[in-house]
Amino acid sequence: MGIPLVTLSLLMPTMMFPTKSNRWLTNRTSTLQSWMVNLITKQLMLPINKSGHNWSIPLVSLMTFLLTLNLMGLLPYTFTPTTQLSMNLGLAIPMWLATLLTGLRNQPTMSLAHLLPEGTPLLLIPPLIMIETISLIIRPIALGVRITANLTAGHLLMQLTSTAIISSIPTPLILSAMTMMILLLLTLLELAVAIIQAMVFVLLLSLYLQDNIK
Repeated sequence: MGIPLVTLSLLMPTMMFPTKSNRWLTNRTSTLQSWMVNLITKQLMLPINKSGHNWSIPLVSLMTFLLTLNLMGLLPYTFTPTTQLSMNLGLAIPMWLATLLTGLRNQPTMSLAHLLPEGTPLLLIPPLIMIETISLIIRPIALGVRITANLTAGHLLMQLTSTAIISSIPTPLILSAMTMMILLLLTLLELAVAIIQAMVFVLLLSLYLQDNIK
């Protein structure tokens, strides 16, 4: 229709997340949004002690941000920033480091105790400390690589399938319809992946936070 899709993608957050008003009765979209935010906050803070509930606003804001980017990237002819490893690591490393520094400041003994299981034989202490340290450092890298790999793989499959549809236009109608059905199923799958990956990213951060608070 000649409408630049970049304009639609820029307006999408405004249309998806309505602002609250001072009225007692708001519209259904605002009520649904508030219900979803409260439900997500409750699920994220459920396994975390009361001292870690101050993290609810940053974690929910991060999840909303990732969810918006993932869903906007499903629009045709748009770019998904969360398919870039540099951006995902830029989000994962500071948040992971903040949880680690919180534990080292509030309970340094308990935080360092995670590096060595209780009752470890004397000869196994050095290699276990090295393994646990490497495992601790790999956590933010795993966070960034997970969301990057899942979203990139889904977009590649959609691209290949859509290219196959264009190539199968001269072929019989049944083959084209079957390819189109596969693309529709891939789109639904990628929609679910975009939502799940944002939730998994923030949920793992909340679990890292739980390990570093009282």
